[in-house]
Amino acid sequence: MRSKTAIEIYAYWDALRGHRDVPSRSQIEPGQIRNILSDLFILEKTPRGDIRFRLAGTRICSLFARELRGSTFDALWLASQTGRLARIADNVMTEKTPVVLSASSLAGTADRLPTEIILLPLRSPDGVVDRIIGALVPHSRPLWLEATPVNYLDLDGIRVLDIEKTNLFMQSRPEKPLPAPRQHTGHSTMGDQGIAGAIRRVLHLRVFEGGRND
Repeated sequence: MRSKTAIEIYAYWDALRGHRDVPSRSQIEPGQIRNILSDLFILEKTPRGDIRFRLAGTRICSLFARELRGSTFDALWLASQTGRLARIADNVMTEKTPVVLSASSLAGTADRLPTEIILLPLRSPDGVVDRIIGALVPHSRPLWLEATPVNYLDLDGIRVLDIEKTNLFMQSRPEKPLPAPRQHTGHSTMGDQGIAGAIRRVLHLRVFEGGRND
């Protein structure tokens, strides 16, 4: 992990879970992470099976210049990657495994902006792991970012975090770079197979009510 926000939210998530595999959404105390709330989000898997934003930090909404309430997580990504990102988020929950995504933010004719996204599984009040707390942070904030919204994210790589290790830098599994996209042939690409095989509020945060109550 490169961003301080990703490191901090991972450490908080890890402390909450203790000896369990996944912490509960009800354990999160926004006051304890108020300094990074504007870069955080919570995703929820709906009864229909899609994965949508339930909470989103103001800085994330500003980055895309739109309200993310009710938007699907995969809608932030290039059209050719939506299915892949939906599967990654779903696997984070089903396999109870955190991942870090490296991506490029694409904004008009501006340069590609390296961006880090961390996805951490959460249990809902009924005990099902159907939520994710995460962070989305560009590695820099060039001047053009204030005037030009990001249109899409382009996935560059994925890293599975080993929750049995405490050293976030030396003992996490290496990032898996993504192969160049190939034409769809009706079957999963090797890139999709590789990813599937590897994946086993308050201040400055907008609360989007809907679905089950916390």
